[in-house]
Amino acid sequence: MPEPLVLLPGMMCDGRLFGPQIKALGRDRAIHLAPISRHDTVEALANDVLATAPDTFALAGLSMGGIVAMEVLRRAPTRVTRIALMDTNALAETPAYAAAREPQIARVMAGSLVEVMREEMKPDYLAPGPGRQAVLDLVMDMALEMGEGVFLRQSRALQRRPDQQNVLRKLKIPTLILCGEHDRLCPVARHQFMADLIFRASLVVVPDAGHLPTLEQPEAVNAALKQWLEA
Repeated sequence: MPEPLVLLPGMMCDGRLFGPQIKALGRDRAIHLAPISRHDTVEALANDVLATAPDTFALAGLSMGGIVAMEVLRRAPTRVTRIALMDTNALAETPAYAAAREPQIARVMAGSLVEVMREEMKPDYLAPGPGRQAVLDLVMDMALEMGEGVFLRQSRALQRRPDQQNVLRKLKIPTLILCGEHDRLCPVARHQFMADLIFRASLVVVPDAGHLPTLEQPEAVNAALKQWLEA
């Protein structure tokens, strides 16, 4: 049997973020969806993933899921057979970004999760096109189901996240770095920087996609993941 695949979704997202990938890839291998919502540090979230993951596994994470994936790799490098990092960031949070989260946290604590999420899901995070509104609607549904507590814990975890450049420099396993062409939150240049740190990493830039290519251009993402899983 092929190695199982562990998927880590982004902030305020659940398994629906990977719906097209689970459908396409789950025919041939076990898929394990790991929540990253129970703790307020990246380190504790990574421990949570490792506690329920198979003994060895392929690992893929998008956005905050990619951040947690890098910490999983740092903590248990022999358990991860290959890794895909999508629309994410290997750097620690800057003081400016960390400070900018505080007003959002205060507003969510005061009951304004819907308004904060609408501002966070700026349409320019996604590529222009007729399918953009449907993706935004799905993201809002996921966020509201997860609720205020998850937003607060994940925000704190992102504020204190570690820098993972050294982890990437040590990588010797098949690695896919993937991002949407129009991702303004985690732009292409940042992914090129990550790929340059890694021995023989594959960089895939998905046309007509922004920060959520798994939903915006699922067929292109599926093709890239299949190639990575077979490398």
